[in-house]
Amino acid sequence: MALLRFPILLLAGLLLHNAAALPHHGPAKHDYRDALTKSILFFEGQRSGKLPPSQRVSWRRDSGLSDGSSIKVDLTGGYYDAGDNVKFGFPLAFSATMLAWSVLEFGGMMKGELQHARDAVRWGSDYLLKATSHPDTVYVQVGDASKDHACWERPEDMDTARTVYKVDPSTPGSDVAAETAAALAAASLVFRKSDPTYSSRLVARAKRVFEFADKHRGTYSTKLSAYVCPYYCSYSGYQDELLWGAAWLHRATKNPTYLNYIKVNGQILGADEQDNTFGWDNKHAGARILISKSFLVQKVGALQEYKGHADSFICSMVPGTPTDQTQYTKGGLLFKLSDSNMQYVTSSSFLLLTYAKYLAFSKKIVSCGGATVTPQRLRAIAKRQVDYLLGSNPMGLSYMVGYGAKYPKKIHHRASSLPSVAAHPGKIGCSQGFTGLYSGAANPNVHVGAVVGGPNQNDQFPDQRNDYEHSEPATYINAPLVGALAYLAHSSGQL
Repeated sequence: MALLRFPILLLAGLLLHNAAALPHHGPAKHDYRDALTKSILFFEGQRSGKLPPSQRVSWRRDSGLSDGSSIKVDLTGGYYDAGDNVKFGFPLAFSATMLAWSVLEFGGMMKGELQHARDAVRWGSDYLLKATSHPDTVYVQVGDASKDHACWERPEDMDTARTVYKVDPSTPGSDVAAETAAALAAASLVFRKSDPTYSSRLVARAKRVFEFADKHRGTYSTKLSAYVCPYYCSYSGYQDELLWGAAWLHRATKNPTYLNYIKVNGQILGADEQDNTFGWDNKHAGARILISKSFLVQKVGALQEYKGHADSFICSMVPGTPTDQTQYTKGGLLFKLSDSNMQYVTSSSFLLLTYAKYLAFSKKIVSCGGATVTPQRLRAIAKRQVDYLLGSNPMGLSYMVGYGAKYPKKIHHRASSLPSVAAHPGKIGCSQGFTGLYSGAANPNVHVGAVVGGPNQNDQFPDQRNDYEHSEPATYINAPLVGALAYLAHSSGQL
């Protein structure tokens, strides 16, 4: 039942196949447009706060309406990260950043889904504005995770402590603060044309929050360890988020201050580190790809070295190249962790497709120890990963709920697994709800679009609700997938 997020890489010797030639499962003809629609709809099922009239996920109701009242700050809204009822600010902000990046790179391909995607971004950025309403303070969590995880309750019923945790000069958290700044800056770009007043407010707040993150340095889980660990400890430190945050502010403002910050601090902040795991904890790979755009697309010569940094990451991800560090299951799935592995499948696929876009625009390729890697190769790798997720795998199972004929029915998700308020108006208490956790029946509420943690290293998925490592969905799994699906739907002629 506990929600643990340990980003520790599996040892290659345990299982996996680092193969240049991975098995194909036939010419998977997926409806990427349908999957895109559902991947965005998922976020409405994760909403906290007062739900709008446009709410499409009807089995959810208002929740967390007193969040922040204990400290006289309005912290209603935002997203529950996964299958629990805590608002964890670190993964929430990363999810918001990746949703915004998905829209920025591939929104032009989304057509009718673009407004829904913008709505999903705004639901996150509205909350992050509330969480940064006081200077030199970021409210980084609402809810006592230990008490929340001791209950199995619908968010509409939750009566556990809604304790608020914050970072400030005496309790620094450069990681979560810089990620929050990144999310605000990225969202400002999403709304630059459609709502310039809102966009200006977002970027102004992003600047202020980044300044706080940089001035008061420290890892948020150092002093808040008892409350944020082991759920979302900052294992990689804060250097990656400072680089990532500066990159987003440079993109959002074009202010030479941020360009100079990247030039002066990039190496200290790990720009050339060889880590290739991109997710809510470690942003180095994403920062390298993002900054490389400044050189490849905008011709900022001062950042030429980031083409090399980005290439190093890409070469580590391409099977068969001399520097390939990637492990795959026999069925062909990128495999990094036993816990919520699908988050790395979606984030890596997004980066491959985004870098392919930059390379194609600049008519460049990647050279991996003598092996030439083209944008087409990167797109093919990403497509195979998304196809696996959608059902082209040994089990013939879609890992997106509600997509395809066969998908997980017993996901680790409180609201999905318990009767809706409409079906059961009476309160379902803390302990009473555990009958839902251990029930052998399918979840009564189909959480359409939710992507679960995925199969194990043997391509097997038991579909057990109490198996949170494999059966729990999360916002940071879906956020980068939105962009990848938009590209695939467009490139296949479905959009």
